Amino acid sequence: MKYKIIISLVIVLFSQLSFAQKMGVQLINTNAPANAGLRGMSIPNDDVIWVSGSNGTVGKSCDAGKSWRWITVKNYEQKDFRDIQAFDSNTAIIMAIGDPAYILKTKDGGTTWQQVYTKSLPGMFLDAMDFKNNKEGICIGDPVAIGSGGRKFFFVVRTIDGGDTWQEVPLYKMPPTQQSGEGIFSASGTNIALLDHPDFDYAFVTGGTISNMYLMARDGKQSKMMQIPINQGAESAGAFSLATDGKKKFYCIGGDYKIIFSTYDNFYWTTDEGSKWASPRKAPPYGYRSCVRIIDNERLIACGPNGVDIGSIGGHDWNSITKEGFNVCMVSPTKKLIFLAGEKGKIGQLK
Repeated sequence: MKYKIIISLVIVLFSQLSFAQKMGVQLINTNAPANAGLRGMSIPNDDVIWVSGSNGTVGKSCDAGKSWRWITVKNYEQKDFRDIQAFDSNTAIIMAIGDPAYILKTKDGGTTWQQVYTKSLPGMFLDAMDFKNNKEGICIGDPVAIGSGGRKFFFVVRTIDGGDTWQEVPLYKMPPTQQSGEGIFSASGTNIALLDHPDFDYAFVTGGTISNMYLMARDGKQSKMMQIPINQGAESAGAFSLATDGKKKFYCIGGDYKIIFSTYDNFYWTTDEGSKWASPRKAPPYGYRSCVRIIDNERLIACGPNGVDIGSIGGHDWNSITKEGFNVCMVSPTKKLIFLAGEKGKIGQLK
């Protein structure tokens, strides 16, 4: 029996390795602006892909990545659109970082953009958005000082009409920081997620001097906060991205963006809402990673400036499939398309 178990494990190991070796990233010639650092991506269906980034850049493909249209948003040429949410080929929302912060929406495929939200505060810096459906969305920003005591709270705005209007959440619903130096990284627009959970409305992860996962409660319920045992303690370290099944499983990835090749404590996950955390027993992601996404019931994908990795859904084993660097990766709703985007307008497709 012992030998049968060993043989079975060997077969599984080699089949997983063979499968990973067959996967690769194909770079696409999109004629993207060379000065565009792309960090936002949204794939609403198997034909449409939107990306966003620095210097007012927005890109769109309506034929599964074969051809691309590039837009520089008028009057926002100097803004960095770190996140984008698209509903179809005509409708998309982009989020600009900095003070003042802007959220814009297009309903005509990017030809014109309407400013649907703006806010100016000391320290204002929007980081990421997430949408549960075509109506309900959330956007989170770095901590801002509120009140005479100067206590800092993570800035949160929400929409219930598809991003046409946005409302700041009341102070009692704004999550307070746990210690000075805690913040959010605007690396790929994936550090916040709306949930399908009876008790918790949304989750987000932080980094810096401390790295936490927050599970924010629905009305009448109790919020939870727990420290992630990921690399932290420096302003450049912590959890950068969150992937979840929307219920109890949470995959947190990051590291230290100033030490891109370090694999030290760069990935942790939980299957019980953060009561217990696990890290890879075999191979971790191969460096600092800015984004992690769930491909299907068996696989995860993660990317960073020094490569792309495929991991098992259990999280214990990762395989590097390319050393080509990217900032963000996204999976289409049907799982048929997986695209990546990065610096200098670079776009790739997982094959």
